[in-house]
Amino acid sequence: MKTIGLIGGMSWESSVEYYRIINEEVKRRLGGLHSAKCLLYSVDFDEIERYQADGDWESAGKVLGEVAVSLEKAGADFIVICTNTMHKVVHDLEERITIPVLHIADATAKEIKETRIKTVGLLGTKYTMEQDFYKSRIEANGIKVIVPEKEDRNLVNKVIYEELCLGQIKPSSKSYYQSVIQNLVHAGAEGIILGCTEIGLLVKPEGSEVPLFDTTVIHAMEAVHAALK
Repeated sequence: MKTIGLIGGMSWESSVEYYRIINEEVKRRLGGLHSAKCLLYSVDFDEIERYQADGDWESAGKVLGEVAVSLEKAGADFIVICTNTMHKVVHDLEERITIPVLHIADATAKEIKETRIKTVGLLGTKYTMEQDFYKSRIEANGIKVIVPEKEDRNLVNKVIYEELCLGQIKPSSKSYYQSVIQNLVHAGAEGIILGCTEIGLLVKPEGSEVPLFDTTVIHAMEAVHAALK
């Protein structure tokens, strides 16, 4: 079994989910008392969020790059960044380490392709929805990506940072997200990417008329696959 290097804390609520899903899947596959070999480096999200808000991606990349170096030195065989947004700086990590980074968008695109869906809606932080670092990885696989209107993008982002990252799960926000999803379906989305690792805490696949691609689950399961192959 390979050792997974997890970069978490962005937010720690979703990092908990990564740890749980990975260990449950290793136990399911191997049985008995098996659990995952992993190293978790949890950063202070307040620092990272300030860099995001200021557009200082260089500093954010430097922080995560140093974390990746630490995990490689500690024995990690590959890196998993436990957040969608910070894959914007994945190249900063790749330039500093010799082990691979398991990209969340690539794992998600692989899952979508297996369903033969050609158009997906994307929910996430405003950075993920509006910038190309994430969408381009999905679209490179022949999948069209559509996002909510600007007002909805701002409100979706607000719920993530002001509620979900603080562990607040509100029924009103769940209803609002469901309405945004419905609008994306009306716009042609055949499935929805939950492109922020906290959204899966709020929106569940049960009752959805289209497939929901929970990136936390997809990424964590891909990490197990990479660790055991």
